[in-house]
Amino acid sequence: MPDPSNLRDSTQIVVPCDSLDDVREELEQQYTVTVFPKAGQCKIIGSPVEIKAVNQFLTRHGVTVP
Repeated sequence: MPDPSNLRDSTQIVVPCDSLDDVREELEQQYTVTVFPKAGQCKIIGSPVEIKAVNQFLTRHGVTVP
């Protein structure tokens, strides 16, 4: 049985919401993801394929992804 933390890591990214200020609109238009803001953190949720692409997108735009 897969480890839930591995599945979670492949389907979500959590970053400070202010790091998405300049790219959030483009991110949501270009990728099939949902962005949930909560307490200053934004959780980006999508399929493993989309999350991998979003990770690359954010990195290209200077957003540090943990």
